[in-house]
Amino acid sequence: MALKILRRKSSIHGNGVFAVAAIAKGERIIQYTGELRSHAEVDAGEAGDVESGHTFLFTLNDEWVIDGTRRGNVARWINHSCAPNCEALIVEHDGGDRRRDKVVIEALRDIAVGEELTYNYGIRLAERHTPRLKKIWACHCGAAGCSGTLLQPKR
Repeated sequence: MALKILRRKSSIHGNGVFAVAAIAKGERIIQYTGELRSHAEVDAGEAGDVESGHTFLFTLNDEWVIDGTRRGNVARWINHSCAPNCEALIVEHDGGDRRRDKVVIEALRDIAVGEELTYNYGIRLAERHTPRLKKIWACHCGAAGCSGTLLQPKR
């Protein structure tokens, strides 16, 4: 099966992923891939830098993070939106092997040819969300109800 998506420049941020064929609501579009790394490994490196405002890291579960910068696919270029047309779902492995869990991107609604794919990143930081951090993690999705930041409210 040919992919229905393609990476190209985005008006939201840098690169984005766009539909090159119609995508139906509920369709699983692509798996988010990359190198599996432990949370400790990510925290010790530069890839998890809160100050950068940019990440290809995807928390898979309590043990593992997917690092899209290492062996990642086009899914790493899907941008955040406050009004997304997709969602990222974590699919747990039936056998309980947490290393074999996966993340898939699924359409929340029908997506037309040429439309950019987006999902809500759901970024939650332990740090206080200062105005400076909100600026670093600014959202440029352009949605009517845009929160202005990729950071999710503390609960």
